[in-house]
Amino acid sequence: MLEIARISKRFGTRQALDDVSFAVEPGEVFGFVGSNGAGKTTTMRIVLGVLSADAGDVRWKGRPVDADLRRRIGYMPEERGLYPKMRVGDQLRYLARLHGLAGADAAAAVTRWTERLGVGARLGDEVQKLSLGNQQRVQLCAALVHDPEVLVLDEPFSGLDPTAVEVMSSVLRDKARTGVPVIFSSHQLELVERLCDRIGIISGGRMVAVGSVADLRERGGAGAILEVEGPPAGWAGALPGVEVLMDDGRRTRVRLAAGTDDQDVLRAALAAGPVREFRRWRPPLTELYRDVVQEGPAPEEPAA
Repeated sequence: MLEIARISKRFGTRQALDDVSFAVEPGEVFGFVGSNGAGKTTTMRIVLGVLSADAGDVRWKGRPVDADLRRRIGYMPEERGLYPKMRVGDQLRYLARLHGLAGADAAAAVTRWTERLGVGARLGDEVQKLSLGNQQRVQLCAALVHDPEVLVLDEPFSGLDPTAVEVMSSVLRDKARTGVPVIFSSHQLELVERLCDRIGIISGGRMVAVGSVADLRERGGAGAILEVEGPPAGWAGALPGVEVLMDDGRRTRVRLAAGTDDQDVLRAALAAGPVREFRRWRPPLTELYRDVVQEGPAPEEPAA
């Protein structure tokens, strides 16, 4: 298990991270979500040892992460970390050797990952001559080429077309199935919701929510979508325990307070007019993100 335990970091007068804690289990895909400047990249750089924390620590399998353990982490930075004038194949073999692979093993790993990620035909090209999407694929190859025990990826889907997104998503799922904990940051919330087992939301350097999508949806409250033909204006707003989120005169979306019986809402809808649709609804991650950032920190996730 990768544990980020109560880390804090200050740059001058700015508190970049404030007592941040979460854990990523083996075989888990963890989405790290937050606005620009929220603290995602700073956290990842501390995990990698690029930055040191003012307080707290990072542990892998119960041990503090040191220089030796960091060699077993695959890291993909948000900014391109490749040598632009170096050929793709030479660069990846070089990076594999830096991580301790023998020459033949390094060459085999480069072939395997470049073929898997669709850049096998570009081994002789300089990185700077690739499209941004292919540079991103090569960057992921660099993170994977030494068969890491942990994957830490900062905005790995940035600049990718839908086909490349699916390829990269498949790779991350496959790595997780082998027991590798995968943590990645992204602004593409629909993708995070679809791909991740759990999600952490950071705002202003503090964790405001950690949990599965289902857990966070429970926090967002139950809801319902109803379509009632010709209802009286404002019919749903008068119901106890019901918050109207949308009402266009025909379709109504409501959030139900804890303990509110959706069957009571259905009965009220039937009294308002013929009901053409009634179904339970949970807010998508985009709405959950907005709500939890506004609400502030959730109860602290204990560090093991």
